[in-house]
Amino acid sequence: MIGRKLTARLVRDGALNGKPLTRLTLVDIVAPARPEFGGTVETVAADLTARGAAEKLIAAKPDTIFHLAGVVSGEAETDFEKGYLVNLDGTRDLLEAIRKTKDYKPKVVFSSSIAVYGAPIPPEGIPDDFHLTPLTSYGAQKAASELLLADYHRREFLDGIGLRLPTICVRPGKPNKAASGFFSGIIREPLAGVEAMLPVSDGVRHTHASPRSAVGFLLHAAALTRQQLGNRINLAMPGVSCTVGEQIAALGRVAGPATVARIKRVPDEQVIRIVTGWPERMTAQRALSLGFKAETDFEDIVRAHIEDELGGKVS
Repeated sequence: MIGRKLTARLVRDGALNGKPLTRLTLVDIVAPARPEFGGTVETVAADLTARGAAEKLIAAKPDTIFHLAGVVSGEAETDFEKGYLVNLDGTRDLLEAIRKTKDYKPKVVFSSSIAVYGAPIPPEGIPDDFHLTPLTSYGAQKAASELLLADYHRREFLDGIGLRLPTICVRPGKPNKAASGFFSGIIREPLAGVEAMLPVSDGVRHTHASPRSAVGFLLHAAALTRQQLGNRINLAMPGVSCTVGEQIAALGRVAGPATVARIKRVPDEQVIRIVTGWPERMTAQRALSLGFKAETDFEDIVRAHIEDELGGKVS
């Protein structure tokens, strides 16, 4: 989803880091849709974990690589082998392919997650120097990938940056296997006139940013220099910290009580266990000082979804 929106933004801008965009290579496990673009577009169906796949994908030596591929949190927890194969081994295969390519040092923007953090978490928020103690396999895979990226960056095989994304909300489309998926579901489904299941209590607090902000994070990250980042290249992104109850209240203010009435509370112990181990808020001072921006109110996130996905109308 983020990849599609990033592609649309790149095509619309026609440039990246102030330079004209002449070539796009879009890769997914299923061949991505081909955008209308004046330059060269290559769409590829590939499994990054397949032998030789990474080498083929970087053969044209792209200047910037947005590495968004991954198995989401809930699936990585239930399928241990698949999670490590895709989230860690696939990432290392990509980094190794870059290292072994002569005269090549691309910018690599890696989508990490706040799942790299774990309890005990200070209530005032996680500072930039907080320890990484993930409590899920997904979080461990992202944390390990961050360490690899930082070392390849330090050795100057590439210019890397890792973005610890908050939950991206509201995600369009159908629900996926992410444990955090309900954060979007309790907004997306009611706005579309459909009933939504809420598996956790109203008091659960989390941090969110819209897909608009996620695309902005990626583009801004691609523009930051090695001198600006130094060796601390993995950053927590800003976002809106709020409880589920505050999410629902914001939905009600934007779309009315009839929309809120479509939310049904159905506790799920596995989701509760996973989500309650995640951080509730990040101070993200370093990211903010480097110019990253996100929404400051959850109502803005709801409105962004209505504008971008529903044509400005609510069912």
